[in-house]
Amino acid sequence: MLLLAAAFIVAFVLLLYMVSPLISPKPLKLPGAHVVVTGGSSGIGKCIAIECYKQGAFITLIARDENKLLQTKKEIEKYSVNDKQVVLCISVDVSKDYEQVENVLKQAQEKLGPVDMLVNCAGTSVTGKFEDIEVNSFERLMAVNYLGSVYPSRAVIATMKERRMGRIVFVSSQAGQLGLFGYTAYSPTKFALRGLAEALQMEVKPYNIYITVAYPPDTDTPGFAEESKTKPLETKLISETSSVCQAEQVARVIVKDAIQGNFNSSVGSDGYMLSILTSGMSPVTSITEGLQQVVCMGIFRIVGLFYLGSFDSIVRRCMMQREKSESADKTE
Repeated sequence: MLLLAAAFIVAFVLLLYMVSPLISPKPLKLPGAHVVVTGGSSGIGKCIAIECYKQGAFITLIARDENKLLQTKKEIEKYSVNDKQVVLCISVDVSKDYEQVENVLKQAQEKLGPVDMLVNCAGTSVTGKFEDIEVNSFERLMAVNYLGSVYPSRAVIATMKERRMGRIVFVSSQAGQLGLFGYTAYSPTKFALRGLAEALQMEVKPYNIYITVAYPPDTDTPGFAEESKTKPLETKLISETSSVCQAEQVARVIVKDAIQGNFNSSVGSDGYMLSILTSGMSPVTSITEGLQQVVCMGIFRIVGLFYLGSFDSIVRRCMMQREKSESADKTE
C-alpha cells in the first residue's frame, strides 16, 4: 500500500512538471526589445541594463545625475551585439512629478518604440534606530522607493495593455521580506512594492503582462557602501550572517526571471528560503513553483525560527554591552 501511494505521488509530481510549461508565460524576447531601467546609472540598475543590452535590447536609462548617466552609457555601449542598438539617457527624478515622468517616457517611446520591459530600480536607503531617524527621511524614502516605482509603471501600463504584452520589474530587497533592526525607514517602502505588485499582477495578467518582484540580498554597490557607513552595530552583525553578492550576479538572475515572467526573483539559498517563507498569497508562475512552496514551507519555517532567534540574541547582546559600557562611564 505504501509503495502504491509513493508511486502515485511520484507520478503526480512528474505530471505537474510536464504540464507546468504549458501554463507558464511565454518568455519575452530581448533582441530588439525596448527596456527602460530607472536608477540605471549605477549598481544593480546599471548591471541590469548591461545584461539586457548584451542580449540585443535597446536601453533607456533614467536617473538624476546626468554625468553618471553619460558615463554609464559609454560603458554599456561596449557590449553591443549589433550596430542598430541604442542607449538613450534621460535625467529626471522619478519620485517627484508624475507628469514629468510621463512626458519623458513618451519621448523615449517615440525614439525607441513602446516599452517592452520596465525595471524599477531607483531607490535609496537610510539606516539607524527608529527614534534616531529624522522624520523627513521616512517621507523621502517612501517617495523614492515606492512612488519612484509607481510613477514610471503608471506611465507605461496603458500602452502595454493596448499591445497585450510587457514586463514590469520592481526591485525590492530581502529587507522587503523580513523586517530587520535598523531598517524601520527602509523596510516598509520595500514591503509596499510587494503589495503593489500583487494587486497590479491581478489586474494586468489577462493582458499578458507579467510583474516580477526582485528581492536581492546585500549587494556590492555604491549605495550599499554608503549605507554601511551609518549602520548600527546590531545591523552590521546581522548582515554578517549572510554573504554580499556581486551586482552582476543579481542582475543576471533578475533579467532571467523577468523574461520568464516569474513573480518572485531571489538569489542564493537564503533568498530561495525567504521567497518560500513569505510566499503567502502571492501569484505563482507555474504549478511546480506552488508545489515547492507547499512542500518546503514547514521545514523552512523551522530554519527561519533559528535565524530569528540568532538575530534577537545579537540585539540583546549589543544592548547589554552598551548598558555595561554606559554604567562603567558613569562610575569613572
